[in-house]
Amino acid sequence: MTKNIELTAPLGFLILHELRKKSTGTELAARIGERKGTALLTPGTIYPALKELHEKKLIAYEEDGRKKVYALTKQGEAELKQLYKEFSKLFSGLRHKIRPQR
Repeated sequence: MTKNIELTAPLGFLILHELRKKSTGTELAARIGERKGTALLTPGTIYPALKELHEKKLIAYEEDGRKKVYALTKQGEAELKQLYKEFSKLFSGLRHKIRPQR
């Protein structure tokens, strides 16, 4: 099991997954919202999660003017790799039962 992210709270997992490519909070909110089939995530949802992941040293950021550009740290990459393993184990066998919506 990982120490920092629980799959019962998938927002952290989704953020780490999306941060394989450096992104701003707004970009992350849009991509995750689109993935979830909703509109842009609210700042009250995305930024506390980003703060928590930063405090756990799973992500870092660089300031670009008024924007923060987030990226995975080495620790975050290792955490994401472990989460992929847990996710695959947890949902093993479901791939054939889940059909994409058309």
